[in-house]
Amino acid sequence: MMLTTIPYFKEVIVMSFRCEHCGATNNEIQSAGEIRPEGTLYTARILARSDLDRQIVRSPTCEIMIPQYELTLPSTTRGQLTTVEGLIRDIVADLSTDQPLRKIQDEEGYHKIQTLVDQLKLILGDDEDEEEVAVGTAAKKDLPMPAFTIKLDDPAGNSFIEFIESMADPKWNLKTYPRTLQQNIALGLVAAPDQPAAADGDEQLGGGEPGTGEEIYVFPGVCSSCGHPLDTLMKKVVIPYFKDILIMSTNCDRCGYRDNEVKSGSAISEQGKKITLKVEDREDLSRDILKSETSGLTIPEIDLVLQHGTLGGRFTTLEGILEQVYEELSRSEDRRKFELFLKNSRRCVKNAERPFTVIIDDPLANSYVQNLYAPDPDPNMTIETYDRTWAQNEELGLNDMKVEG
Repeated sequence: MMLTTIPYFKEVIVMSFRCEHCGATNNEIQSAGEIRPEGTLYTARILARSDLDRQIVRSPTCEIMIPQYELTLPSTTRGQLTTVEGLIRDIVADLSTDQPLRKIQDEEGYHKIQTLVDQLKLILGDDEDEEEVAVGTAAKKDLPMPAFTIKLDDPAGNSFIEFIESMADPKWNLKTYPRTLQQNIALGLVAAPDQPAAADGDEQLGGGEPGTGEEIYVFPGVCSSCGHPLDTLMKKVVIPYFKDILIMSTNCDRCGYRDNEVKSGSAISEQGKKITLKVEDREDLSRDILKSETSGLTIPEIDLVLQHGTLGGRFTTLEGILEQVYEELSRSEDRRKFELFLKNSRRCVKNAERPFTVIIDDPLANSYVQNLYAPDPDPNMTIETYDRTWAQNEELGLNDMKVEG
């Protein structure tokens, strides 16, 4: 057993066994890394004999396809470290093993398999009188070879086929894809879904008298993290002195994935809105704030500028928004670049040690900051409306929107 690293791939464990008495051998490979968050599909076009030397790492969950021969190798019980030539030789050997018996029992099946074996032997270019040929000789022969494509589809992402020189190899391609629920179950990442029990009485989701605005709407869906079924809840909420909004909440009981989103429940405003709030003490940090997905946020005192759409839609407090900005930057890989900014953010903004200004600019006027003096004007807050520019309407998709017949 040996732990080794395959360049541009990952660490693997190579196991080899050979019996000195009977000559039985067995080679196996296992991944020494974690399962990738997505599945992988490697594609390599074998156009020349030199391509037969490309190294292949095949995990137990990998399915191999050669479309030109309508050949598919399903997942196995053990991994394999080989080359394209070695794989072809193993296929030829496995298919040829029972051919004499198959010729007697199933002549039609024998001819179909023999046709495939003969086509694969053209790739190897071996002479008929050669009994045992070492792997690696086919690439050195000066014989014509039919071109073909080999694909490695591995939901666990632990398989690999070698590229030449760099990942810009024109004969090589890698695609990643999200796993399905069935694939996650097969890999043992999630448990199989239980049979849903019939909900009745107070346990049933939803509720509220129709027409009262208290209804909770339930939308069935699939978790984007683990693939299990879940429900997204949506409720209409009326913010005093503002407008109606829609709060959507998603919570997966299986993997713990959560997502909350806020959208406007009213018509598109004719003008944009700019809210300027002067924060003077910690009491201002407890103001409710609705930051829509189209708004930007600026704090000039610490040179903080969040572009439109950053953080998505949020309905929280001013302190909650600033806390989220602080956490996002703290987890950033370039955290050192933000050390001075984070220090100023913690001291001046989050603790409100000195006054600062918060500016929310929303072209759709769907953002809101709580007025502590409502219905009277708030002396620390100014609200300006403005006409959107053509560029802003174009970005929001309003220029192409037709509301009249």
